[in-house]
Amino acid sequence: MRSEDPGKPDAAVVRDALGVGVAVGLSGFAFGVTSAGSGLTLPQTCALSLLVFTGASQFALVGALAGGGNPFTAAAGAFFLGVRNAFYGLRLSQLLALPRAVRPFAAQWVIDETTAVALAQPTRRSVRIGFTVTGLSLYVLWNLTTLLGALGAEAIGDTDAWGLDAAGPAVFLALLAPMLKTTMERAVAGLAVVLGLGLLPILPAGVPVLVAALAAPAVLWAEGRRRTRTSAVKPTSEDASGEDR
Repeated sequence: MRSEDPGKPDAAVVRDALGVGVAVGLSGFAFGVTSAGSGLTLPQTCALSLLVFTGASQFALVGALAGGGNPFTAAAGAFFLGVRNAFYGLRLSQLLALPRAVRPFAAQWVIDETTAVALAQPTRRSVRIGFTVTGLSLYVLWNLTTLLGALGAEAIGDTDAWGLDAAGPAVFLALLAPMLKTTMERAVAGLAVVLGLGLLPILPAGVPVLVAALAAPAVLWAEGRRRTRTSAVKPTSEDASGEDR
């Protein structure tokens, strides 16, 4: 069977979706190891992947806890990182147009990867296929590799000695970097890094992540000011050139 767009066969959508699901799903092993190395038990680690299922928030939570952060502060940082999924859901709800009974279950799979695959599709049929295949493959693999990683952490021992404490941030950066396509997005990311790293020695663990979230409104405010100045100067320049003529 082919999708409504003759240039986009169902098989191609499934192949692309599986590629994303498998590639990202395997990184759940890094989360399992990192979480277990941070002191969380096996059930706690697996519950995070089963119930939260958003990698950036999970890594942020266990990272803050590993640094000695307050559990409520760590959870707040993870929550704010996960808020973006709600905005993804607003867009996907229009594209998927799923029955009401199915929406609560589909909401669990609204993350960066499923959104990216779904938005790349030309028709509703291919959107649904891409979202479902990506979500299913990623959810199954992420949870399976989380379990394997948590079990493997016990055999590995000290994860810091192996450098596995850096696995979480490395995976997060690998997912984030390709999304920074515009100058404004790079500016937000750069300012967030400066705020997060600069405040790390000063504030309690987990708090720098919350403060780094201020990078987005700060960059938007600066961009708005720049555009206001540009629009104010432009007519003046045109008037001056008109007077010269």
